[in-house]
Amino acid sequence: MVPSLRESFNASFTKEKYQAFLEDLNSRFPGAIDFRISETPEFIPKWFGDKIIDTCEYIIDIITKPGFNEASERAIPSGEMVANQNDHSHFIAFDFGICENKNGELEPQLIEMQGFPTLYGFEAYYPEVLRRHFSIPENYSHFFSGYNKQSYIEAIREVILGKTAPEHVILLEIKPHEQKTRIDFYCTQEYLGIKPVCITELIPEGLDLYYMNDGRKTKIERIYNRIIFDDLHANRDKLGEIVDITKPWNVKWIPHPNWFYRISKFTLPFIDHPYVPETFFLNEIKQAPADLQNFVLKPLFSFAGQGVVIDVTPDDIEKVDDPRNWILQRKVKYADVIKTPDVGAKVEIRMMYIWKDGDPRPILATNLSRLSKGKMIGVRYNKDKEWVGASVAFFEQ
Repeated sequence: MVPSLRESFNASFTKEKYQAFLEDLNSRFPGAIDFRISETPEFIPKWFGDKIIDTCEYIIDIITKPGFNEASERAIPSGEMVANQNDHSHFIAFDFGICENKNGELEPQLIEMQGFPTLYGFEAYYPEVLRRHFSIPENYSHFFSGYNKQSYIEAIREVILGKTAPEHVILLEIKPHEQKTRIDFYCTQEYLGIKPVCITELIPEGLDLYYMNDGRKTKIERIYNRIIFDDLHANRDKLGEIVDITKPWNVKWIPHPNWFYRISKFTLPFIDHPYVPETFFLNEIKQAPADLQNFVLKPLFSFAGQGVVIDVTPDDIEKVDDPRNWILQRKVKYADVIKTPDVGAKVEIRMMYIWKDGDPRPILATNLSRLSKGKMIGVRYNKDKEWVGASVAFFEQ
């Protein structure tokens, strides 16, 4: 997207330099990175970055309007409403594809959003290592809003820990040491001092929760929640007896699990913006669009691209037995915008916000990105390809 920087990066790239970078990146927590790291970051010019940020802020205007809580009540599936919800999500992420419009011009298009944390810990670690091995201009940064590494970690600490001692705060997941994102858990533990804990390890006493911390039963006061109900349901039979997290436990959720649903694909039909693809609830469509080939069909309650139908047919729509929980979204055309040694790569950028208690709205903090050469962004579509995988975007300041 910045031709001079792309040409310079590609000209100086060597496989030996990339391998040295990977060895450095893996040295802190050997074996913990269980996903492919791309050979390159992205360089985003200010004019394009401003379009992405302005779109995020437009959506935040909608999320912060009075009545959003009531309007999003239906987003939460039956039986998954968790008690003691607070008034905002402490973390919000917006996923944008770098796309090509009908005039051949580059523009961002919102793909998804989530009121849920992503790799906030890893993004304090990974870009720093990247800078040690590759030339990144000083006027380009993966941080926003005046943050640097130290102030960013302090902001994360304030949100997740508050004034609570780290031993009374946990990162809650399903078998955290087996998750592909476990590198993020270990970075978070190093920066904040909180341990990743499996839901099977929670000890209930009345409405209090405890865990074993180095052999000591320790009360939990705050939970940095990384559990997704879809994942919980998929693994339920393997977990044995576990705590029902929907009950009114004496803990503060960071963020509260309900926000995963309230700020999600469910929100897309309520947004009218040129950089947000036209989206409809399937149950509100009286007749399938004449250009159905230009839409994708997505379930509301899934993650990691599961259940998405790219080449939609009328038969696919007929097969949906709960249309109120599906959306039809206009396709976007990802641009092969990143020049690589063979074919161009597509990009998705995740803009990562932090929302402190007491603040009127969230603040943009950092980002991550993913490169793809497959039909969709994701590991299963990019096997045996190079210059794809996890990455980060450096934005012109």
